[in-house]
Amino acid sequence: MHEHDEYLYFLRRAFDGMLGALEELGDDLANTAPHLPGANSPYAIAHHCVAVADYWLGHVIAGRRVDRDRPSEFTAKGDVRRLRTQVDALFARLQADLCEALPSQPPRNTPPADFEGPDRPLSVRGVRLHVLEELAQHHGQVQITRDLLRTGVPA
Repeated sequence: MHEHDEYLYFLRRAFDGMLGALEELGDDLANTAPHLPGANSPYAIAHHCVAVADYWLGHVIAGRRVDRDRPSEFTAKGDVRRLRTQVDALFARLQADLCEALPSQPPRNTPPADFEGPDRPLSVRGVRLHVLEELAQHHGQVQITRDLLRTGVPA
């Protein structure tokens, strides 16, 4: 077992929780944002999380090229089954990305200043913690949004 396997286990739990909520809703409701200022659909939030993990772990830590259009992540719509396939592919990439990254070393790339994140230089460990923080936060957001949509809050 690699040191990063336990980390990926917790990322997978967050993604499985988000995907489970989307599957409960079905494609139509999963792609619906509740009628609240600035609200996003559960699908868009989960899609954003795929991009977050891919960018921060794949690009920032491992140095892999990742093309990211952050604004479009929040308007994304799609098929929940296809998103699960994308998450599976993400985990195959992350397994390789994290294999050679030592927690105490600096990441290979620095994120642009306009991307949200910690306001200090990070080690690989710090980047990993940031991704876990983001996924945990958004997992809860997906669950709350699912609950709002299931109660019939107007969309």
